[in-house]
Amino acid sequence: MPLSTEEYDKLSPDEREAYDAAERQREREEQAALPYSWTQQLGDVDIVVPVPIGTRARDLAITIAKKKLSVGLKNQEPIMIGELCHDIKVEDSTWSLDDQKEVQIHLEKVNSQQWWANILTHHPKIDTTKITPENSKLSDLDGETRGMVEKMMFDNQQKQMGKPTSDEMKKMETLKRFQEMHPELDFSKAKIS
Repeated sequence: MPLSTEEYDKLSPDEREAYDAAERQREREEQAALPYSWTQQLGDVDIVVPVPIGTRARDLAITIAKKKLSVGLKNQEPIMIGELCHDIKVEDSTWSLDDQKEVQIHLEKVNSQQWWANILTHHPKIDTTKITPENSKLSDLDGETRGMVEKMMFDNQQKQMGKPTSDEMKKMETLKRFQEMHPELDFSKAKIS
């Protein structure tokens, strides 16, 4: 049973470690019980659905919609069906039959900056706060995100060297310009926060 943030914060480091291990084990068991396996990156989700060996593409009934996914064999109950936990880009999402034994589904996320807790809303969730993303290159990021990351890296580097961050530098520059415009004021005891 998941703990609230307050309850989790009250645990000792050893209790947290034990709790995290138990939660990861519970998640693994819940995910293993699903009729498919899945992985994700920030921008997409890949799903593998096992089907009977010898299955052909024409035997499949697959629907990929903005908020819905259905995978199964024609004239049979779907292997998986339901509402997706988030919207997808239908035109960029695909499926293929691999070795006549598994359906590979690739879904492009509409929000490429969000981890999914599950595929279908009625299936068990994973704890997205515990996801450790692969290292990515700055060039892979969109302009706004890249700028934010570069600023954070610069500020962190400045702090490590005991120098002012970009925000502190901006405040100091504003104060300097204000002092130049108003030399009659005494700023010797001014504290900038």
